[in-house]
Amino acid sequence: MLKNDLILRAARGEKTERTPVWLMRQAGRILPEYRAVRNSLSGFKELVETPELAAEVTIQPVDILGVDAAIIFSDILVIPEAMGLTYEMVEKKGPHFPKTVETVNDIQALKVADPTDLSYVYEAISITKKELNGRVPVIGFAGAPWTIFSYMIEGGGSKTFSKARRLLYEDPKMADQLLEMITQSTIGYLKNQIKAGADMLQIFDSWAGVLPPKHYSRFSLKYISQICDAIDEVPITVFAKGAWWALPELANVNCRTVGLDWNMNPKEVKSILTGKTLQGNLDPCALYGSEATIKEATKQMLEDFEGHPYIANLGHGVYPDTDPNKVKYFIECVKELSSH
Repeated sequence: MLKNDLILRAARGEKTERTPVWLMRQAGRILPEYRAVRNSLSGFKELVETPELAAEVTIQPVDILGVDAAIIFSDILVIPEAMGLTYEMVEKKGPHFPKTVETVNDIQALKVADPTDLSYVYEAISITKKELNGRVPVIGFAGAPWTIFSYMIEGGGSKTFSKARRLLYEDPKMADQLLEMITQSTIGYLKNQIKAGADMLQIFDSWAGVLPPKHYSRFSLKYISQICDAIDEVPITVFAKGAWWALPELANVNCRTVGLDWNMNPKEVKSILTGKTLQGNLDPCALYGSEATIKEATKQMLEDFEGHPYIANLGHGVYPDTDPNKVKYFIECVKELSSH
């Protein structure tokens, strides 16, 4: 039995006694406790692939920051890895794929991921679930197919994502072939996260904002919709960073919650997404401010979302050099200012 199910009730659109709060990237570099675990290992991937340790760092922010949910410590790039395209995590640079997808032959060399290849993630979820013992819900997640596709084509992050975007014009059929494989891989993966104990799911479309609206509908939302349609066991959140123009279309996607980045205006979004719970959207840089600044920004945010089912969060992941005490203060402000 969950002792704190605020976030699940908010996701279902029910009234809650206060606003639930958690943070994207809450398990990680901001916490010295995380760095201690991470520094004892060969690198990021070893941490992701060691269930006991992944569970430990998943639970840290619940203990230290007082958030209302634990999000499993993993990475969106475990999917391409399970499909046959391995990645490395380069210190201070981010992900790198030594080999990328350039031709149809490269796609044929891949496979739809066998969910059992990702058993270390499910094991981390079940250990987390057991150790939390109902204190807060566990959030599972995956990357949106377009965002995963971008990494597989580009080989890493990019300022323009021009290789990935170019393919949509040059060979849309090839793009669809790869997107469909990623989508099928993701559905199996998320279903197994639910079996392992995930109480809700989030789909991260980090590179949504680089596409023109028509391409976003055609090559991203279409596949996100397929995933949401295939899963009805738990509430799903879709976070499409930068895709403010896609909000009216997101109203028709089969998800319970829509995450907003800090450039989106909650007052406008409330009228577009009347049937959805909203999540977000404080600028992560606000947490560099003084306590008075943080409190004022949090108050303003809560007022902007007032009267609508809502989960407090940042408009993107918390930045690694943010003072954990400021993060904790933000969480305390949400709790204090939203209690009825």
